[in-house]
Amino acid sequence: MREDEKLPFTSHLDELRSRLIRCAIAVLIGFVASYFFKEKIFEILSAPLIAVMGHGDSLIFTGIPEAFFTYLKVSLLAGILLATPVILFQFWMFVAPGLYRNEKKLLFPIVIISSFFFLGGALFGYFIVFPFGFQFLLGFASENIRALPSMKEYLSFSAKLLLAFGLVFEMPIVITFLAKLGLVTPAGLKKNRKYAILLIFVASAILTPPDVVTQTMMAIPLMVLYEISIFGARIFGRRSPSAGAAQSEQ
Repeated sequence: MREDEKLPFTSHLDELRSRLIRCAIAVLIGFVASYFFKEKIFEILSAPLIAVMGHGDSLIFTGIPEAFFTYLKVSLLAGILLATPVILFQFWMFVAPGLYRNEKKLLFPIVIISSFFFLGGALFGYFIVFPFGFQFLLGFASENIRALPSMKEYLSFSAKLLLAFGLVFEMPIVITFLAKLGLVTPAGLKKNRKYAILLIFVASAILTPPDVVTQTMMAIPLMVLYEISIFGARIFGRRSPSAGAAQSEQ
């Protein structure tokens, strides 16, 4: 029996508030810890761009408080990344009352795997997408046109991409979880593959800069992750008697 059948709606709101507060505290702790290393963190974050810029070029800031606020934001970004396991744990624990007892046993592995996929997506963006994307975008510079990216613009650009790659890499976990709940099936995922590919390219165009290189570098791993999702749904998805009979006929 599911626990959410016993709890009133106000109890769910109270639980949501408490878990959001815990997430905020985790992010705050990560922010404070990261602020002591803000310069080093920003140096690491900007390394892919600096590597493809011209000799002697560097990032600039055009407003007097820009560097200060940029370091605050980069510390917040690092705090969010450090708090990712806690945030995912709180999310899945909020979902837990709606699960059956045997389904709750999967929560801890899901938290670990979710954290792995999120950080893996961010690292993929940093080590794979950033070098090729920046090289392509800065390739439009010439003798008369010089790239002078500011700290603020670069942080906004890179943070958006890192978070986007981290979130979209959660696709196998989400789809497998939905399959476990019986909301999607491997057959349905295969049947709608062409629509999923279309949505993947649309999402890639929205989440990445308006250039074909970066969009393609997000779309390709997403298509691979979709196939992994089908595999995960086949293994962990909820099986029904009708589905078992259909599989036995094939």
